[in-house]
Amino acid sequence: MSRSKALQYYIVSRLLFAPLQLLTIITIVFLLLRATPGDPVDAILGGRASESVKEQYREQLGLNRPLFIQYLNYLGDLLHFDLGTSLTSRGQHVWNIIGQYFPATVELAVFSMAVALVVGILVGTLSASRPGTSFDIGGRLFGIITYALPMFWAGMLLQLIFSVQLGWFPNSNRFPPNLPPPPTFTGLYTVDSLLSGNLTQFFTSLHHLALPCLTLGILLSGIFERIVRVNLKQTLRSDYVEAARARGIAENKILVSHALKNALIPVITVLGLTFASLLGGAILTEVTFSWPGLANRLYQAISDRDYPTVQGVLVFFGAIVVSASILIDILNAYVDPRIRY
Repeated sequence: MSRSKALQYYIVSRLLFAPLQLLTIITIVFLLLRATPGDPVDAILGGRASESVKEQYREQLGLNRPLFIQYLNYLGDLLHFDLGTSLTSRGQHVWNIIGQYFPATVELAVFSMAVALVVGILVGTLSASRPGTSFDIGGRLFGIITYALPMFWAGMLLQLIFSVQLGWFPNSNRFPPNLPPPPTFTGLYTVDSLLSGNLTQFFTSLHHLALPCLTLGILLSGIFERIVRVNLKQTLRSDYVEAARARGIAENKILVSHALKNALIPVITVLGLTFASLLGGAILTEVTFSWPGLANRLYQAISDRDYPTVQGVLVFFGAIVVSASILIDILNAYVDPRIRY
């Protein structure tokens, strides 16, 4: 079978396998929510409501039905793209909650990923190009420390230093509460402020975004640093690099034009896995910095036992991760001709 035929077969099989992955996520989320302690009716009505009122409310929400029936009803709603209605937000649909809070998470994720890529590639390249030196040792320590540090602890520490003590950055929110936010076009404050031509709002948005995205981006950059350092070291010892050196090509040109391109191929694969880590880290970052994103809203829904919101947001995140994983796999297959399926 030719490579193009094999690649087409892989893409089709990957796309067919995606619904099964999503169904597994849906099932696990559904069962784990029912297994966790706490009653959503108690969270909504409080502990002083009578048992008859609680039972009536459970019947109204369908929580008194058998678990299997609840599961089938939920799958039926999902087939109609109905994520349900929030129990604690006055009947607000989950899709409306996602539309309201997701842009803030996207903005944080995009800028954090940019920071992670730039810092990780730069530190990994510097470390690999100077083996055995202090740069190499420092790069290794950087990768280990940033990978191992707890996200919430690092966020609180940086917030305490740069927001509370030095006062360089705001310690919460996307925009000053006493100022009107940019007009809504995309929901991304940095983009909307540029579309409206207001540079003051743009730099204000960046100022509020800086510390959360630097925290999340730097802690995730250790993943890319380790991948780039290991692969670039191997690439610099390959035969074609030695041949380029024998032809008298400058070392910097060999590093950038020959070795680094091939060393970055595994980074594409890691992007898909890092994206899942990014969403997980976004929850801790948003809660720590009071960032009004979807991950922070998910944390509130979990605290309130808001089943429909938790299920809907996690299914939405799961669909994003599955889609990103498929896209990365396909892109990696096209970029790297050595891959065979």
